[in-house]
Amino acid sequence: MGGTTGEDARDVVRRVYGQLAREAQPRGCTPSCCGGAGSAVPIDSTRLGYSALELAAIPPEAEMGLGCGNPQTIAALAPGQTVLDLGSGGGIDCFLAARRVGPTGRVIGVDMTPEMVSRARASAARGGYSNVEFRLGEIEHLPVADASVDVIISNCVINLSPDKPQVFREMYRVLRPGGRVAVSDVVAIAPLPEHLRRDLALMAGCVAGAASVAELEHMLRQSGFENIRVQTREESGAVIRDWFPGRDLDRYVRAATIEAVKPASARRHDVR
Repeated sequence: MGGTTGEDARDVVRRVYGQLAREAQPRGCTPSCCGGAGSAVPIDSTRLGYSALELAAIPPEAEMGLGCGNPQTIAALAPGQTVLDLGSGGGIDCFLAARRVGPTGRVIGVDMTPEMVSRARASAARGGYSNVEFRLGEIEHLPVADASVDVIISNCVINLSPDKPQVFREMYRVLRPGGRVAVSDVVAIAPLPEHLRRDLALMAGCVAGAASVAELEHMLRQSGFENIRVQTREESGAVIRDWFPGRDLDRYVRAATIEAVKPASARRHDVR
């Protein structure tokens, strides 16, 4: 049998997310993490780090139970900032960020799935979020101008990319000098068996594409970032076990926070 290609993985992820966008109901039984095919279980977003107050403050259809954490807890957003959300999905993190940056700030969500972008745009229109916009695009080729963003957030999406170094280069490109990365994602804590790495359901489910802490740190350094910090969240093992029940995936992956800074001395045209 042939191996899984990057395009195979991308197509599966796009198809799964498109189906989720069409079918997911607000605050109901939603797929685990990134929606691994056939792994639907009720995931309470408070288990991912969102407070009841946060969830009550956003459009209900934006909460889809997708993710592995709450990037708002490390983003330290401030009024007037421009925030970019990679793989914005239904928009939960964009709408929360919009409240923090206020009317003088701006939030841009990028997602490669047309159905997700349409869902998020409809929520923004109904909720009157004039400082939020959603763009269709791949995180390896961001539809965002150079040096135009203060903070990049993301929730359990970078692991899905078949070309993570390119994602980090793009993040570096669009950040302003001194800009920050504040990401929640899944990392590998032990080598994944080959049969798991080739499992497309696990690829769409935020497991098969996970990189190790050392690999992520290396990719960030190579892209030009400094003040890099990747910290696993041991308590996430209980949630990970629920993503694909009976497969003991918590032996191999954990949720983690990923933080980094683009040097303040970086030249505007230095995009690595």
